[in-house]
Amino acid sequence: MDVTLIAVAAVWGAVAGTLLPRAAYRLSVEPEDDWRAACPAGHPITGPLRGWVGAARCASCAAGAPAVVAAGVRDGALAPADASAEDRPPVPYRPSVLVPAVTALVCLTLAASTGPRPELAVWLLATPAAVLLALVDRRVHRLPDQLTLPLAAASAALLGLAELLPHDGGSWPTALLGGLALGAVYFLLFLINPNGMGFGDVKLALSLGVVLGWYGWVVLFLGAFAGFLLGSLYGLTLMLLRRAGRRTAIPFGPFMIVGALLAVLLGALGA
Repeated sequence: MDVTLIAVAAVWGAVAGTLLPRAAYRLSVEPEDDWRAACPAGHPITGPLRGWVGAARCASCAAGAPAVVAAGVRDGALAPADASAEDRPPVPYRPSVLVPAVTALVCLTLAASTGPRPELAVWLLATPAAVLLALVDRRVHRLPDQLTLPLAAASAALLGLAELLPHDGGSWPTALLGGLALGAVYFLLFLINPNGMGFGDVKLALSLGVVLGWYGWVVLFLGAFAGFLLGSLYGLTLMLLRRAGRRTAIPFGPFMIVGALLAVLLGALGA
């Protein structure tokens, strides 16, 4: 076990996770709405890459995005509509340690299971995007095309490069076929029950299929099955607690991602 590699992966995950809450806040809107361009108190979001990268707190008022982001929250929703940015009360800032901690833990476990194989770089680059997708889907039941489609394309391209390097642990053709296969399965489920399966899940399945297919068809099946199992258990638990009914929509993306992660860890250990 390469302790240095694991430590570097954990630091990468922590740093990347620290920058995710702002992007999650901006992306957590309904499909018909524009991306958020202001903090909860109404101040314009600025910073590197047009304000998409940076700390979660507002530089103008120290309002913290993670403390208030939830389904249905809009820019300035915590203050009267006619209030100016200066008149709107700042939202108390609560540092978010959960997202960086989870991202670091995922990167750490991936490094420990994969080792110094070239596909580890792909997993580490894909992890922040996957965590961001899970955050957005949990909040507004949406998986933005701006994340799912580039993630699928980047995963396929980077794994193609990984296969050209020595000591890789997977198969690029199987990865491509896995993406098509899992995407086709989810597309069929979407056609059968559009209300139970969002089209964003179909597009997420493309990238997860590529990642899972890298380690073979067994890993692909295990990852897909684990996602359905986790989602079903969550829904059943909500029903038993009388917090949801049979027709209550739940965000399925996070369970797809966690199921894929578990299978990738197993596949990496067995490669």
